[in-house]
Amino acid sequence: MAGRGGAADLDGSALVVVDVQAGFDDPWWGPRNNPDCDARIDALVSAFSDRGLPVVLVRHDSRLEDSPLHPDRPGNRLKPYLDERAAALVVSKTVNSAFHGEPDLDDWLRGESLTGIVVAGITTNHCCETTARVGGNLGYDVWFALDATHTFDRTGPDGSVLTADELARATATNLHGEFATVVSTQDVLDALG
Repeated sequence: MAGRGGAADLDGSALVVVDVQAGFDDPWWGPRNNPDCDARIDALVSAFSDRGLPVVLVRHDSRLEDSPLHPDRPGNRLKPYLDERAAALVVSKTVNSAFHGEPDLDDWLRGESLTGIVVAGITTNHCCETTARVGGNLGYDVWFALDATHTFDRTGPDGSVLTADELARATATNLHGEFATVVSTQDVLDALG
């Protein structure tokens, strides 16, 4: 947890929950990792809410008509344990970064005088990783709650398959110490007290 001293530091942070949508339960995506992801995200949302810290919910509105995340499909909705009414902000996006949606996340964070984000959600190596990278580039103190994310196996351009666990490890390696501090859900809960 380099770069952070504990709960006082998290007081200036928002939890950014990326694309936790019903459509990611669709077998269309293929094999996934981390079956405990939803429970950990729920724990983070509860902890931030209980402390009066902001929770930002991000929804991917896919432009691809066959995607389970297309706005006309039931998979576009956020998973039932997330309550949009309790969120400090709900961002809609069509690309990989929560910082490239509406309303503008960067503007909102700065307007709220927040200097850090904790990233959780789906998928580890796409929208979560991209959000962490952009957040780091914009100067935010980013914590990436790796075990509160999940992803799916992917086939590379050479036809080989990387498992979801391999992709998660690669994301952690890519981010840690460069764009973010990679932590566990328990690290975040401990820092919140």
